[in-house]
Amino acid sequence: MPTSFAASPPVAPMIPRTLFGPDHEAFRSTVRRFFEEEIVPNHDRYEAQHYVDREAWKKAGELGLLCCTMPEQYGGSGVDRLYSTILFEEQARVGASGVGFGLHSDIVANYLLNFGTEDQKRRWLPIMATGEIITAIAMTEPGTGSDLQAITTTAVADGDDYVVSGAKTFITNGLLCDMVIVAVKTGEVSSGAQGTSLLLIEADRAGFTKGKPLDKVGMRAQDTCELFFDGVRVPRSNLLGGVEGQGFLMLMRELAWERMIIAVTCVAGAEAALATTVDYTKRRKAFGKPIASFQNTRFKLAELRSEVQIGRVYVDRCLELVLEKKLDVAAAAAAKYWCSDLLSRVVDECVQLHGGYGYMLEYPIARAYIDGRANRIYGGTNEIMKDIISRTL
Repeated sequence: MPTSFAASPPVAPMIPRTLFGPDHEAFRSTVRRFFEEEIVPNHDRYEAQHYVDREAWKKAGELGLLCCTMPEQYGGSGVDRLYSTILFEEQARVGASGVGFGLHSDIVANYLLNFGTEDQKRRWLPIMATGEIITAIAMTEPGTGSDLQAITTTAVADGDDYVVSGAKTFITNGLLCDMVIVAVKTGEVSSGAQGTSLLLIEADRAGFTKGKPLDKVGMRAQDTCELFFDGVRVPRSNLLGGVEGQGFLMLMRELAWERMIIAVTCVAGAEAALATTVDYTKRRKAFGKPIASFQNTRFKLAELRSEVQIGRVYVDRCLELVLEKKLDVAAAAAAKYWCSDLLSRVVDECVQLHGGYGYMLEYPIARAYIDGRANRIYGGTNEIMKDIISRTL
């Protein structure tokens, strides 16, 4: 009985991939070994405690797996985003839904690199790359959901400080975070996008508290909680970029890559689900012969393989455009919504092909069933993605 997707042989693509060179594949070998040796054996424990050990973060930092796309002067390796892609794919390949490296390295770090002052970059990025600190980003509030213009967390200027009050929810890496980028209103609460700013807030500041890990349906090893700010004093030097009112524009610029991260993860997850199901149907017998020999099973697997391959080709083309800095916002939205829907469809069919065992959590397909559903919600709901696409028509 496989305990992770990694135990099943992959299904060969019908259209070979051309994105990666020898250096990328050497990096993939390191990443694969890390996930299989350091993360998979501990993932059940991570699920029980609702977070990944800090030691795993430090080991990832030692191997150069954190913030690898950051320039070398800030502690990274200065490599392209295909290296990040490899990290997302290998994490999805083993079903390690609890690891929050991607948000730390490819979302928070990019906000700092693209918008931070030189002092902010030099202060935070090197220790993020080593895993010395863990970071998060806090946008969503209990009453706002995807409507970022409606946030009510305020940062009121008071001398050389801001005084921050409010709450955030569904914050990945929230429980362990040492620093969090917080979306706040530095203008009037009713000012919408124009009054939004981003503040870097250290977790040890007075008045900053964290809730218990949220009791999620799936992704139980992923550290997710609420954050509360009760008159937290933050120096003005912690204002990202040093300019008020730019937060919404910063958020919009980075959301396209965040949505591509979800798309990459979902296609890789669908490939892994298909591989474990092909393996299972070849080994499992019914009425004296393998399930894979029945026409219904063969046709269903053929459908799934075709859909996953189509999703793979689209995502790989989007990644080529990412490298060229030409990816359209609507194209990223389409990738996010379609591929997250794809993952749910594929996993649901794979559970059915597993029969009763597909509903048992000791099988990786059952974990994928409960872990994958959230992809259609975070990063902007799929309904929001369709609205973004519709504006281009």
